[in-house]
Parts: sequence; C-alpha cells; structure tokens
Amino acid sequence: MNKIQPKRIKGGIITMPFIFANEICEKLAVVGFQTNMISYLTQQLHMPMTKAANTLTNFGGTASLTPLLGAFVADSFAGRFWTITVASIIYQIGLVSLTLSAVLPKLRPPPCKNGEICQEANTGQVAILYVSLLLTAVGSGGIRPCVVAFGADQFDETDEKQKTSTWKFFNWYYFSMGASMLVAVTVIVYIQDNIGWGWGLGVPTIAMTVSVITFVIGYPLYRNLNPAGSPFTRLIQVCVAAYKKRNLPMVSDHKLLYQNEELDASISVSGKLQHTKQMKFLDKAAIVTKEEYAKSQSNPNLWRLNTVHRVEELKSVLRMGPIWASGILLITAYAQQSTFSLQQAKTMNRSLTSSFQIPAGSMTVFTLISMLTTIVFYDRIFVPITRKLTGLERGISFLSRMGIGFAISVLATLVAGFIEIKRKNAAFAHGLTYKPHETIPISVFWLVPQYSLHGVAETFMSIGHLEFFYDQAPESMRSTATALFWMSIAGGNYASTLLVTMVHKLSAGHDGSNWLPDDNLNTGKLENFYWLITLLQVLNLIYYLFCAKFYTFKPIQVAQQNDGIEVGNNV
Repeated sequence: MNKIQPKRIKGGIITMPFIFANEICEKLAVVGFQTNMISYLTQQLHMPMTKAANTLTNFGGTASLTPLLGAFVADSFAGRFWTITVASIIYQIGLVSLTLSAVLPKLRPPPCKNGEICQEANTGQVAILYVSLLLTAVGSGGIRPCVVAFGADQFDETDEKQKTSTWKFFNWYYFSMGASMLVAVTVIVYIQDNIGWGWGLGVPTIAMTVSVITFVIGYPLYRNLNPAGSPFTRLIQVCVAAYKKRNLPMVSDHKLLYQNEELDASISVSGKLQHTKQMKFLDKAAIVTKEEYAKSQSNPNLWRLNTVHRVEELKSVLRMGPIWASGILLITAYAQQSTFSLQQAKTMNRSLTSSFQIPAGSMTVFTLISMLTTIVFYDRIFVPITRKLTGLERGISFLSRMGIGFAISVLATLVAGFIEIKRKNAAFAHGLTYKPHETIPISVFWLVPQYSLHGVAETFMSIGHLEFFYDQAPESMRSTATALFWMSIAGGNYASTLLVTMVHKLSAGHDGSNWLPDDNLNTGKLENFYWLITLLQVLNLIYYLFCAKFYTFKPIQVAQQNDGIEVGNNV
C-alpha cells in the first residue's frame, strides 16, 4: 500500500539561491549601468557636465519615487512575485534600448574631432536616452520595494526556528548586494572604459536576463503571500472620516473610541497599536455616532468610522515624517560621488602599474569596501560592546545609529573640500589649470578618504534609516516601508539637482568663472560647493537631534502565549 507523501512546505532556505541569484544579477546590471553613466553622457552623448549631472540625479530621483507605485501594486492586487517579475522585464527593455543606442552609430552623435567643438546629441538621440532611463526607473520601482520583503516572506515568523532566519536573511541580502556591486564598479566599469560601451552596457543587459530567468525558475518553491489590500487606502479613509467628523466634540475617555479586533485581525497579527495623545484631531475618525452604532460591530462604513488601530497607523506614518526628511541631505552629499567626485578622479593619476589604470567609475569600490567592513565591525565588535553598556539587544537604538551616520557624513564632505584644494594646487603647480584633458600628477588615492567616509556613514545612517522604517511602520505597511526609504533617496537626488542648478547659476561670473564649470573643473570652486553641503548637513544634524529627542515610539499591545498582555514601545 502506497504511503501518502506529505505536501512539501513552500519557502525556507531552499528558495534563497534563486532569490539571491536574482538579486546579484539585478544589482550587477543596475550598478554596472549607473556607476559610470556620467562618463557615457559626457563622452558619448557630449552633454555639458552640469546637464549630465542633473540628468542622472533626476533619473535617480524618479527611480526612487516609483517604488511607491510598485508597493501599491504589490500590496493591493498583484503580489510581490508578479510585481518583481513584470518590473524586471520592463527594466530589461530599458537596458536593451540603452545598449542599442551605444552600439548603433545613428543613435548617438559622431565622435569628437581634434580642434572641433563636439556635436551634442540631437533631440531624437536624447529622447531615446530619456525613454530608456524612464523604463529602467519604472522597472526598479517594482523591484526595490518588493525583493527584500519577498525574501523575508519565505520564512514563517510564527515558527520560532524560522523567525531568526528572517533577520539573518537581511544580512545575507546586504552582503550579496554588496558583492555584486563590487564586481559592477570594477569589472563592468573597466569594460566600459577600455573595451567599449557596447559591451559595457551589454554585460549588464545579459546579467538582467539571467536575473529574470533564475527568479522565475524558482516559482514552484516560493511561499507567496496573498495581498492584504493597500495600506494607502486605509490611511486615506482615516483622513476622510476625521474630516467628516471634524465638528464633533471629542470623547471624554479614549476607551470610548471604536475598537474591532475582528476587523483589524489581518493587519494586527503581531500586536495591536494603542491610543496615543498626539494628533487628537485624527481620533475623531474613531468616534462612534448613534447612527453608526448598529453597524459598527458588523459592517462599518470605513469612510466614516475607523478603529483606533487604523487611526494609530496613520499617526505612526506621520510621526515618522520628520525623521524620514532628515535623511534627504545625506543622499544629496552621497550623490556627488557619481558626479563631481568621479570628474575629480578622471583628472588625477589613476595608474597602478605602467599598463593599468583604475577606471574613475571604480572609485566607489572604496565606498563599498568601507561600508561592508564597517557592517562586519558593527555586528561583531560594536554591538557586543555597546550591548554591555546600554543593555539594548541591538547595542544602540536605530536613532542613535542614524545620528552617528549624519556626523560622519558631515566629516566626509568637509574632507572632500580640502582634497579638492590640494588637487587644484597640484594642477596649478604643473601649469595644467587650463588643460582639463591633461592628467594632473597627483594620485587618485587622495580621494579615498571621502569615498570611505561616505561608506561608513551609509552603514550607520542608511541601514539605521531602513531599520527605523521596519520597526516603526505599522506591520501592514512593512512592505511599503522600503518604498518610503527609497523616497528619501529620491528627495536627496532631486535636492542635489536643485542645489547644483542654483549654485551653477548664482556663482556664474561675468568673466565666465563658475564654482561648477561645464568644461574645466580646474578653474572652478568645487571645494566651496562641498563646504556648502557640509554647512547644510550641520544644520540638518541639529534638526535631526531635535526630532529624535521628541520622537514618540509606537506603543503596541502584544498578546503573550500565556494569555497575558504586554504593552511596550519599540526601541
């Protein structure tokens, strides 16, 4: 008699090779495409430097806004697997289009001839570039907010054995991402600079193809969670209900506000949010009127009546706003690595041997190495030591971690200004100030401190920022929390575009001088630009410390296994 085979439980460690293979290939494509793109725009399409820098930061900003759309689609109806799959295909189409523009001569301007002014890309050629960038931005919008949450979905948090694997996943994810980025900024950038842009963009395109195929092959093994409905709809319902009841008097006791555990069951699995005293005007959405009382226990109209838990979801999101905004300027500072810092590197001596030069776009390898090294230091040394001092399991709170990151970022841009002065002094000493295409005899390794400090700052601030969103966001919005993280990156890129544009315009002199010149960095005042960012970051750090001091952690009521109740604040 044949035994009935038990049905295999989906998810778990077995899915990780497919998800990580997807992430490694996808990051190889994305970073390999983006890292050296400033060189492609200035050398192949002959864009002025500031226009090229703004094109990239605008693209980066748009690509960081689209995750909101991706999160909405995934949470509302499509689910994470199909959102990632379709978004990856859209990204692939954008990469193919960009690769064709690099291969086909008609899709780019002719090469520069000696003594002649380079012909800038025409409207049609620029249009192809923008369409390609837009497709990759839309594609990344579906990938970025979903891939981390989808990987975490493979572990059942109700199983104590798998619960620890969920947090280990984030470490594995970050290191796989970092390793692929290291390959991208070394091997791919070398191909772009020394072999050609056809292969330089073709290799990321091939990597993206492998990414999609690998991810789809793993479909039978994945643990796919059904979409629970868009959290954005719930937030809007609370706003509408509170507005409709704006003229009602507030109840004398918050315990009289509407509660419905059955209604909130699917969005409060790990605990129910408790009432807080801030933003009391939103509490009016939970006031039960005489007309609503009969339906309140069965089928309430959520556009007029919401539970305390749903009201507190909105309060939690609003409380996160000031902390979220503080991360924008760090990204503005970080963005200069792929624009002006890269242009600095191109003017310096990048020779390691008589026959090998470090590609300028590969300088970000020092950011990645310092970032990954700091992660190991933080996890293995810093946390155990600080845990003994503070008694906190994570060593220090994520708010403290972010504050350290902000301080280090201030130091990074401060140092960058002094290094730029040294670079220009070397150019002047050797009579190269007005020869922008000549190599200045100063080692490119002078840029390592600013690149490395940005990597250390990112370890503290960016990962702390992401940790903050996951911890403080309502549990039903944790997949959307990643999108909020990417929105801060969007804000940073757009702020960089605005700052570069304003500085370029306001610093222009009648004699043609400019802090940020289009054609010769040696005649500019890039150090002043770096120090302007430093000053803005100091003001931002003061603002952050003020917000962190008065931040209210979300109070959550957690049911214990012994049927008791624990109420606590997440820290």
